[in-house]
Amino acid sequence: MPTLAAYLIVVAVWATTPLGIKWSGDAMAPLAAAGVRMAIAALLGLMWLCWKRQSLPLHGRAVLSYTVALPGIFGAMACSYMAATHLPSGLISVIFGLAPLLSGLMMQSLPGSVRLNGWHWSACLLGLFGLALVFDENLAGLLAGADLGERGTGLLWMLSAVTLFAGGGIAVQRVGAGLQPMQQTVGGLILSLPCYAVAMLIAGQSFAFSGDLRGLSAIIYLAVFGSLLGFYCYFQILSRLPAATVALVTLITPVLALALGNLLNGESLGSMVLIGAGVIVLALSLFVLGDHQVRRQLKRFQVES
Repeated sequence: MPTLAAYLIVVAVWATTPLGIKWSGDAMAPLAAAGVRMAIAALLGLMWLCWKRQSLPLHGRAVLSYTVALPGIFGAMACSYMAATHLPSGLISVIFGLAPLLSGLMMQSLPGSVRLNGWHWSACLLGLFGLALVFDENLAGLLAGADLGERGTGLLWMLSAVTLFAGGGIAVQRVGAGLQPMQQTVGGLILSLPCYAVAMLIAGQSFAFSGDLRGLSAIIYLAVFGSLLGFYCYFQILSRLPAATVALVTLITPVLALALGNLLNGESLGSMVLIGAGVIVLALSLFVLGDHQVRRQLKRFQVES
């Protein structure tokens, strides 16, 4: 696949995924929608592996890699689907864009990790400030003794989702099982299915279909494009383009997701929320700049040595 086409597909998929998650909840309960999506994606992934004549490794390190991916495939997705019942789709994308910042912070406690520089720390502080602006009313109410409210509850779900996603990604990298991207994806998807079943039982949710065809279409779209094609294209551009160019996706998609939520789902956001979202995107820009500075320093060190 041409690199430009793969890049555009990743941008399109990441920008439309939050709206797809939002619409999925119109067809069935949130955890059921997520579970059905993952089941369809796992089945299609197995068909992909058969077509490519690739096996699904089941040795110890591979199973460990599938297992440590569960916080991202199950935990983060389940929390995101629950958050979608409380938040506009555009805000889901904006908050999920904080994943690189959280990953950087988590890795500071791990041996052999690249240390954050001034740009990184400035980005983290700015990101927190942006979140405070987005949820200003909820924070004020909470301090006054009120409950979290709809947006505050959604915030907690999304912060849990981003934390689990970032942690799962780091864990998979640390295991380093040497699996092909589709093997890793399918293995993690299959292991996640019992987790979704148990979570549904605990939450008292069922597979009851409401008859909403738009929601059903969203589930199928996310299974095919969000869980398979988008992932495949992401690894394509990751292997062909500079990391900074790939990281720009996290800057583009929140803006597009906010626009799509407004145009296609009638989501109206207050001025303070939009300002906060803009501050978060700016924070991501600073973080990308920090990565660029670190890479330049590493290259200079390698040349001098």
